[in-house]
Amino acid sequence: MKILLNCNVPFLLAHGGAQIQIEQTKAALEKIGVEVEYLRWWDDSQKGDILHHIGWSEPWLVKLARSKGLKVAMTILLTAQCNYSSWQLFKRKLLIRPALAAPLPDSLKTKLEWWVYHLSDQMIVGLEAEKMVLEKVYGVDERRIAVIPLGLAEAYRHAGPAPRTGDHLICSGTIGPAKNSLPLAKLAHATSTPFLFVGKPFDYESAYWREFSKLVDGKTVKHHQHVSTQNEMIALLQKARGYTLMSVSENWSLAAHEAAACGLPMLLPDQRWSRERFGNMVSYWPKKGPEACARVLKEFYAKCPGLPPPKMHFPSWEEVAATLSTVYTRLLNKSS
Repeated sequence: MKILLNCNVPFLLAHGGAQIQIEQTKAALEKIGVEVEYLRWWDDSQKGDILHHIGWSEPWLVKLARSKGLKVAMTILLTAQCNYSSWQLFKRKLLIRPALAAPLPDSLKTKLEWWVYHLSDQMIVGLEAEKMVLEKVYGVDERRIAVIPLGLAEAYRHAGPAPRTGDHLICSGTIGPAKNSLPLAKLAHATSTPFLFVGKPFDYESAYWREFSKLVDGKTVKHHQHVSTQNEMIALLQKARGYTLMSVSENWSLAAHEAAACGLPMLLPDQRWSRERFGNMVSYWPKKGPEACARVLKEFYAKCPGLPPPKMHFPSWEEVAATLSTVYTRLLNKSS
């Protein structure tokens, strides 16, 4: 069994969780004895059994791979959709299902971005919330959907209790609109809540970064560049009083899981992903209203010293790889 991993966003153009997921998945698969290579677009002699694409793929690529005898698995990140309200999902379903049932020619079906979910042999997601969207909204057969959690590096899994000696909250991740970095920094100043932001923007020349950087005063709002080692990140996390994330939407936040494994109490967005992963073990932002957010932030900060971190199992990347290997084997043994 030979796996070809592919991704349509070059790491040099966009850092983040997808890069960690792909690199760690490849390393773990190799560690448990699965042959795996990155897809080499320039190499017409490369062989494989399964093309595992991370992210959305063009339908033509999936069809071409299948015509060459490869099975196609796709890991899709339904970040926004898995957090839609029930009404939003229902409206989307009303648009999707008639097109799914209609006898459309293949040339038209391939123009529908979601048709690739039906062309792929295996869909892989990290959350039950994402599986629900694929199944209930897009009509993908549940037997073709595997829910496989993301892993956590051993350094985080064995970080141990955090001393939490600092007086600040910490927020890690890319500095940008998706993480609501700017509103969170403004909220820190409005409530006099000390914050440490750890991460870098995609573009240091962007207006968003320039506005954010004006709020960095070294006292209430501090900023630390994206760290290069796990031990450095663990040290920063474990010193903090608590962890805060205010993302517009997420699907599986590696940063949040790292913080939880490092022993921090958490204040997270009230969304499907966070409820599924952390339940009642963490605090949540109110759905709307800056005044309500300010009140919750101040309450969380005051209570942090007495709040426990989430107690949960953090799977290793080798556990993830073992589950993936089972899915691959089942896929190869299944008739087309």
